[in-house]
Amino acid sequence: MLLQSSYNYRERGMNTLIFTPVFDDRFTIGKVTSRIGLAADAITFDKDFNFYAYAAEQFAKPDHNIKCVLLDEAQFLTKTQVNQLKQITDLLGIPVLAYGLRTDYMGEPFEGSKYLLAWAENLIEIKTICHCGRKATMNLRIDEQGHPIRSGEQVVIGGNDKFTATCHLHFEQPA
Repeated sequence: MLLQSSYNYRERGMNTLIFTPVFDDRFTIGKVTSRIGLAADAITFDKDFNFYAYAAEQFAKPDHNIKCVLLDEAQFLTKTQVNQLKQITDLLGIPVLAYGLRTDYMGEPFEGSKYLLAWAENLIEIKTICHCGRKATMNLRIDEQGHPIRSGEQVVIGGNDKFTATCHLHFEQPA
């Protein structure tokens, strides 16, 4: 969805800023890559990155033509960074589209998700389906054999090999 949004802006001659966490090394650092193989270059961020300062610097350039900020893996933002994204919208007048998970594999909110959910002007849920056909709202961490993992670090980078989207029932009682 992020890549499609960026494409739609760029197709009309408008620039976007795309951000992704520096530690997301599933494909290539500094790229947002979809599961179907689409990709785009991105600016990497860590917990100390200042989104507003970066966007304001780019916005000050006479030929910037930046019309949207897009953020992948938004759950990894800090509270301060979510506030910086609000400033981009409020002070620079640039929309910010942030994509990420609400909760971790234990069902606990990520810091970035918590403040995005609290402060966002608009929320659009991208629906995912559990193996049973119900709406998936949870992310179950699994081992190599597909068994649930219920302890460990909150942040583990991985795809379908480490996580599966489930409904709440199958999160609590995996099949």
